Amino acid sequence: MPAASDASAILASAAHVFAAERGAGVPLVLAAPAKINLALHVVGQRADGHHLLESLVTFTDTGDRLSLAVAEADSFTVSGPFAGDVPVEAEGQSGNLVLKARDLLRLRLTALGLPCGPVALHLEKNLPVASGIGGGSADAAAALTGLRRIWGQVPESDPDSAALDLAALGLSLGADLPMCLTGRPLIARGIGEAIAPVSGLPEFPALLVNPGVAVSTPAVFLALTEKTHPPLALPERLATRADWISALAKTRNDLEPPAQSLTPLIGRARAALWDAGAALARMSGSGATCFGLFLDRETRDLAAERIRNAHPDWYLLPCTTRGSDPAAAERTTTP
Repeated sequence: MPAASDASAILASAAHVFAAERGAGVPLVLAAPAKINLALHVVGQRADGHHLLESLVTFTDTGDRLSLAVAEADSFTVSGPFAGDVPVEAEGQSGNLVLKARDLLRLRLTALGLPCGPVALHLEKNLPVASGIGGGSADAAAALTGLRRIWGQVPESDPDSAALDLAALGLSLGADLPMCLTGRPLIARGIGEAIAPVSGLPEFPALLVNPGVAVSTPAVFLALTEKTHPPLALPERLATRADWISALAKTRNDLEPPAQSLTPLIGRARAALWDAGAALARMSGSGATCFGLFLDRETRDLAAERIRNAHPDWYLLPCTTRGSDPAAAERTTTP
């Protein structure tokens, strides 16, 4: 195992090469896509109060964007339609997850004697907050991914590399972090730490609809009276979009009834998607965002127009869900 000083030299060299390749101050820009819980089954509760979940998850082709650049001093700025809802400090339970991720990774690197200099972070906040689509978690996942790239990595041959397991770091910030780090279709179990890839899931034209309300995840779980539901089960071979729709129709989001009891507008958003021609409509996560899956883009676009005309104050995002093709999970975009 290299000495800490040797590892520091290796990491500093890697960071220098990276900065030289991109040019001083040129940002790395990462996508932070929306997360969609296609199915979410609550199958139990641990003694410590954490709920046990089984969830089929995919991601969209659009969402927030995080820019990262080496700088003379740390900074964090926010733009976008939902910038006003984003906390700009790390402190407290409601502190910004991007900053918490930065500070946590820096703390771990510092403990290993590795350099982690100042960075300028800019978040383009396009997704509504507290909406069940993992926006904050996706932003933090992009921060961990980008900062590890900017600051370099412990050599894989170094046993200390285990200390930089981003999924483990992310889980300490929230159950959605490990899945958001993958950015591709998966099944998450436990409290979100047990992740397995999903094969064969196709892309879907999709429409996200949020009726303009934020929902408290703890309040939804508190309103969930039944803590143990049947587990998630999917057929082994699903060949077409229609096959997947048929299989998904037999699954559930067990958080939807309690969320709708707290926020009845969720039911209206889901009904609007059904009425507009969605092949499947359901709430994502703990709400209030609902998603519609469509068999073709034309029907999706007509549905978006219809719902936008009927509810001009609602948030709508026409998008495409990511399929199981690994190429669809590329997170990096150009500046």
